[in-house]
Amino acid sequence: MTQLSPFHLAFPVHDLTAARQFYGELLGCPEGRSSEAWIDFDLFGHQIVAHLVPVKMPKADFNPVDGHDVPVPHFGVVLDMQSWKTLADKLTAAGVNFVIPPYTRFEGEVGEQATMFLLDPSANALEFKAFKDMGQLFAK
Repeated sequence: MTQLSPFHLAFPVHDLTAARQFYGELLGCPEGRSSEAWIDFDLFGHQIVAHLVPVKMPKADFNPVDGHDVPVPHFGVVLDMQSWKTLADKLTAAGVNFVIPPYTRFEGEVGEQATMFLLDPSANALEFKAFKDMGQLFAK
């Protein structure tokens, strides 16, 4: 696999204090620059920016994938399997209310992957996943 460049994602939140707690404390994302209107976070080497939008955003829609209702839109990171397991254990121990709890999707098939979905305090959906074989990230 080639070296990936960090991506940048700006997304709405209705409460910066809650975003700091969720991304900074729960997920362990180091904080970068910030103002009264936004906060940069380092999400596993990627720059995500929580922008204050005082109005709550509409709820996500869902699409069926492997027998689960996957929230759309969502964002997240593909981790190595050990990092994924560590994060899944941390979130489970913290009592996170998962949209889709940690499990293995497409078991025994091309693209087998561990995945989990959760919502931040502003109802932004996040997915964290890891592939049994990272070479199958884009396999058909």
